[in-house]
Amino acid sequence: MSIKQRKVKIVICLVAMIIWFSFFFSNICLADDIEEEEGITAEEIQKEVLETAVKPVTEPSLNARSAIVYDRTTQTILYEKNSNTKRPMASTTKIATAIVTIEQADLNKVVTVSKKAAGTGGSRLGLKANDKLTLGDLLYGLMLCSGNDAAVAIAETVGGSIEGFAKLMNEKAQELGLVSTHFVTPHGLDNSEHYTTAYELAKLTDYALQNRTFASIVNTKNRTITINGYPKTISNTNELLGNLQGVNGVKTGFTNGAGRCLVTSCSREGKQIITVVLGDDTKKLRTSDSIKLIEYAFQNFEDTNIQEIARKEFEEWKQINENRITVQKGTKNAKIEVYLEPIKNSIIPIRKDKENVVEVTIEGNLVLQAPVPQDTVVGYLTIKIEGKELERVAIKLKETIKKKNIWEYFAECIIQYSKVKLF
Repeated sequence: MSIKQRKVKIVICLVAMIIWFSFFFSNICLADDIEEEEGITAEEIQKEVLETAVKPVTEPSLNARSAIVYDRTTQTILYEKNSNTKRPMASTTKIATAIVTIEQADLNKVVTVSKKAAGTGGSRLGLKANDKLTLGDLLYGLMLCSGNDAAVAIAETVGGSIEGFAKLMNEKAQELGLVSTHFVTPHGLDNSEHYTTAYELAKLTDYALQNRTFASIVNTKNRTITINGYPKTISNTNELLGNLQGVNGVKTGFTNGAGRCLVTSCSREGKQIITVVLGDDTKKLRTSDSIKLIEYAFQNFEDTNIQEIARKEFEEWKQINENRITVQKGTKNAKIEVYLEPIKNSIIPIRKDKENVVEVTIEGNLVLQAPVPQDTVVGYLTIKIEGKELERVAIKLKETIKKKNIWEYFAECIIQYSKVKLF
């Protein structure tokens, strides 16, 4: 081989290496939590909690582009920042991947990893082509160490392909009424057609957490799975899990397009919330923002019995107005009684510094025309929180009021005639 040929060969090899490294690192840049970036320590988490505790009741200032605090019990929003803005969500996508898999497949099924799945870049479980492991272990690899290779292996197994699985994900989103959510991949690497909102991601998470298998997986700090018969221990990327009181999930995320993302579930004294932060600049900021939201919710909101307030107002209105209701052409002995329909939002979290924010107004129709069927609406009770309507509840008639028949009219005429004669 001539010197010239050797030089050409060397140049070709160098170009090939540059192309390979370029492709490899481009995948890494798109990956979830793959950058060597310092996270927040357990001590820093506790310091953040203490600092939040001494602050006056004010809404937290966040670095995140979008955020929400969602109360699971009442399905109400305690805080929001651009919560309905469509954004990329990185590996928080895997919340949908996991719940679709749990609902659609046998988690004991043994999966043979394809070459395509094994070659998926970004954060990885570390799978190789022809590796064998159960779908259940793939789920732990998906949700704990955010394995993009696990995501593709799951998609190919459950949906037949990435496209087929994305179809299942979108069907689930449609079923849940998520109109601003669209999935293209099972892992969440950047794609202009792959997006959600903080609000809809919270709703999806709330749904997923109702599944015990999902709730157990995302609440796992460390897990030993089996690949090809050999054990492998993996750890959760969620820094708050095990370090902040009540945190029991859910999922971290990062891509260049999405920024740092974190969905957190937290329960304290029977109260359950979900926080979502999307588009933070660093790991520390996404964790700090999440702590601010969690502590803001638990320290500053208390449950108010809306039903008790509304029923008290209704009973007072009923006592004054029930006897005033007249039914024209109704039978003389008709008993007029009304009742209030059930209130959907019986308990609502209200910020402690907000006084007299619950307003109840009642409007009723006091003149009716017989016949009046049972359950006829005779009025409405409206509940407002800080001037915004929360619920409008119907006031209805307990029993049917019949129209007078001809004999009742005849009897009334005789009575009236008798009275006239007496005078």
